[in-house]
Amino acid sequence: MKPIRFELHARIPKSPAEIADEIADLSRWTEFQGYGPLPGIARAEYERWTESMTGSRIRVQNTDGSTHLEEILSWDLDDSILMKLHEFSPPLGRLASHFHEEWRFHPENGATAVFRSFELHPRGPAARPLLWLISLLFRKAIDRQLAQMAGDPAGMQGRTDEQR
Repeated sequence: MKPIRFELHARIPKSPAEIADEIADLSRWTEFQGYGPLPGIARAEYERWTESMTGSRIRVQNTDGSTHLEEILSWDLDDSILMKLHEFSPPLGRLASHFHEEWRFHPENGATAVFRSFELHPRGPAARPLLWLISLLFRKAIDRQLAQMAGDPAGMQGRTDEQR
């Protein structure tokens, strides 16, 4: 089944390595606040940590008590970071099999253009409309997080959407 996709971008006044350090620092993950009824992150901890980061696994507990696992599939600061979010507890686990999240980095003039994209994979045709609604809230939460990372509290620095 075709995934639900969206992409957001921001210009962050940091290097790709500094941004990656923030991603790897799990104490920062609670800064993800969610959006509306979409929960934020209450706690994140490494189930497995690798020096290269590829293969690391992070167990996440959300503010509503739900959980999921984030697995780092690739960690290349010259290009991108790819993660798989899966093992969702209900209710999301009934709607989605997994998400893919990609961070792409393009250094420019002392900052980094960051493109952050998501693919949400519905469990079936009946789950797709509900997952699409969740994706609207998720997109807002990610946009706010990128704006905070960029030091733009008003948000919406610029984005590219491919919402289907």
